[in-house]
Amino acid sequence: MLVASNDIVASGNMEKYDAISFREINYYNFLAFVFAVEEINNSSELLPNITLGLHLYDSNNHPPVALRVFMNILSGMDKSIINYNCKRSGTLAAIIEVVSEEESKLISNMLRIYHYPYISYTSPNPFSSDTSSYLYKIMPRILKIIPGIVKLLKHFNWTWIGIITSDDDHSLTFVRILKERVEKYGACIEFIEIFSQTNPLSDERVAQINENIKKPSTNVMIGLFNREDIWGIELRKALQKMPGKVWIIISEMDYQVIYLWKGGFKNSTLLFSRVKKNIPSFLKFIREVKPIMFIHEFMADIWWTALCKKNCPQSIRRSCRYESQVHLYPCDSAHFGNSYYIYNAVYALAHALRDMLFSGSGQTIAWKGDRRMLSDYLPWKLHRYLKKVHFKNMLGEEIFFDENGDLPMDYSIINLIFLPNGTVKPEIVGSYKPYAAPGKDFTINENMIVWEAAFTQTPPESRCTQSCAPGYRKLTQEGKPVCCYDCIPCPSGEITNETDMDNCMKCPEDQWSNEKRDVCVPKMISFLSYEETLGIILTFISIFFFLITAVILRIFIKYRDTPIVRSNNRNLSYILLVSLMLCFLCSLIFISHPNEVICVLRQSVFGIAFSISLSSVLAKTITVVMAFQATKPGSKLQKWMGSRFSYSIGISCSLLQVLICLVWLGTATPFPYQNIQSEIGTILIECNEGSTIAFYCVLGYLGFLAGISFIVAFLARNLPGSFNEAKHITFSMLVFCSVWASFIPTYLSTRGKYMVAVEIFAILASSSGILGCIFIPKCYIILLRPDRNNRKYIVTK
Repeated sequence: MLVASNDIVASGNMEKYDAISFREINYYNFLAFVFAVEEINNSSELLPNITLGLHLYDSNNHPPVALRVFMNILSGMDKSIINYNCKRSGTLAAIIEVVSEEESKLISNMLRIYHYPYISYTSPNPFSSDTSSYLYKIMPRILKIIPGIVKLLKHFNWTWIGIITSDDDHSLTFVRILKERVEKYGACIEFIEIFSQTNPLSDERVAQINENIKKPSTNVMIGLFNREDIWGIELRKALQKMPGKVWIIISEMDYQVIYLWKGGFKNSTLLFSRVKKNIPSFLKFIREVKPIMFIHEFMADIWWTALCKKNCPQSIRRSCRYESQVHLYPCDSAHFGNSYYIYNAVYALAHALRDMLFSGSGQTIAWKGDRRMLSDYLPWKLHRYLKKVHFKNMLGEEIFFDENGDLPMDYSIINLIFLPNGTVKPEIVGSYKPYAAPGKDFTINENMIVWEAAFTQTPPESRCTQSCAPGYRKLTQEGKPVCCYDCIPCPSGEITNETDMDNCMKCPEDQWSNEKRDVCVPKMISFLSYEETLGIILTFISIFFFLITAVILRIFIKYRDTPIVRSNNRNLSYILLVSLMLCFLCSLIFISHPNEVICVLRQSVFGIAFSISLSSVLAKTITVVMAFQATKPGSKLQKWMGSRFSYSIGISCSLLQVLICLVWLGTATPFPYQNIQSEIGTILIECNEGSTIAFYCVLGYLGFLAGISFIVAFLARNLPGSFNEAKHITFSMLVFCSVWASFIPTYLSTRGKYMVAVEIFAILASSSGILGCIFIPKCYIILLRPDRNNRKYIVTK
């Protein structure tokens, strides 16, 4: 019923298994096949009343022989007759094989014609997902390892890779896809060395490969080797003795042949290997099976006697009269070839046969005595059940084929540790599970990996250039791969908080980059405060001039009846002094944290206080002019002389400014806001004027009052000495206009607290100019030259 083509192949449905020839490395595969068939036949549960037969053939790794063997299986004779089956009993159910890629390709093409199920545990085309060829792969496509390799490279941040492979089509396809995935991850392939699968390497070629591999920047090598790579194995054996390199090997043979050549190998070899498992009852079968069941060829005798060695695992060691002196693979293997997967392959086929024969109509037709009816089910109807086969093996693991005909399989990441005594210790340091959920599919334990002593750091690095630390970004070097780059610092306001970032990230608007450019920190809040030096100085000056003005007011009140105080309307002088005190005090409103109330009061108080001062100056100036004109004979201005007229001028001019401020506050009220654009790394707390036009209307009106006062005072500068206050007013208005004319460009060219400081300075300078030009000369006379403070002196002067 069951026909299997194996590396180790015999023929017949017999109790004794004949063999054409054997290869010692595949003995476990052979025994696993026989063991699985016998276990199924000895069980009454899986296929009751059915005996599975088998044919085992050895193709000797020769494609024409494999094709002839396949035709023999189909015809049922040692000499194949195409399209003719000479067997009288036994129905061919399926082909199970482990052969070379070329042999498997021939068999696969033939099976397309005959529609026989084809179960492979070496996968004849590991890159194909075509299930129309009736192919079922116990060994999944090697492409499934590529994501695991990329995850390993990413974990250790290895970005500068070398690849060595043979020149067969499958290896080249694998390398092409691996290169695409690696570059997509962000790593680069520095070189790909391809060697002939069959021809020896010349000395020049070996030297070229050595030159590439010895490059100090490339510390990680990925090697893909097939069992047919005769020269590749020799090359790998030489290269693996090169110090300072990490080898990532993808080949099941690598785990086997590594035991054949010991000495001189370096550590830091990581091997992707299928998870190795043992069937406990199979180990008992190895110990107890009688070699007489098989033809005694020379290699068979050596293999069996090698199991008597003391270094063989106790689970498979045989009892012999004498200990063998030969050293062969069987005693070094811990997992007995591909036995676990061959065992699953046989059971998968057996379960598919059971599902087909004992379900539906099969149960009622096939076993009512007419065995010829079995041919109605095989082989083409078996595919439907093979695709859906799903069972648990002896270890309790789920066995089924996915949509590509692959058996889901996990991989171990093995660190091959070469011990000083010449032995090799395979240490499982991680795993890759292609079918697991994201985040659980890859694990690695760095602490268990033994790195070579030649590495200056562990884990070793493999990069074209050193990593860019946080605070720097990568800048690709022109004409070189993306993995070769320069590290440039991030600009202000941008950061990188990880290594090797391509671009800097902008900080949020309320944050700024720190000095190292690796973290965003809150921006510094800036406003003119009483705690800083500039604020303290301006506060002191404001209070100082306020006190000076208060002292002058006190002097004027004390000497209010003296001629020099009474000569120019002392009440207007009082009002002017009080308004100047308010001007000095209003500058203090600008020295604080701006809020809604302060922003509303700043400009309005300043504008109204200054309008009162300038209105008072204007009233005093007009009073001087009118007083002089009224003294002329026949002047009509005498009736306008008096305090009422002066007060009306001051009040009316001040009320107009009050009206402007009310309109401003009512239509576009100033408000506090955070200016994050003007200064780098700083949030300026400012008062938004609400309406720039209104603000400059207030300033313009003050300039208008100052200009009128200046013109009138300038015209009255040559009046008699008793009215010489006009000269002082002229100078005060000249100072006032000069200060505010220079204020505007300076104000517009500054930002933040310095803008506020400029306005405070303008307020203090202009106010102190009025105070100094108008009142200081009078105080000088009052306090230091009282002899001049009399009517006679004023009239004569």
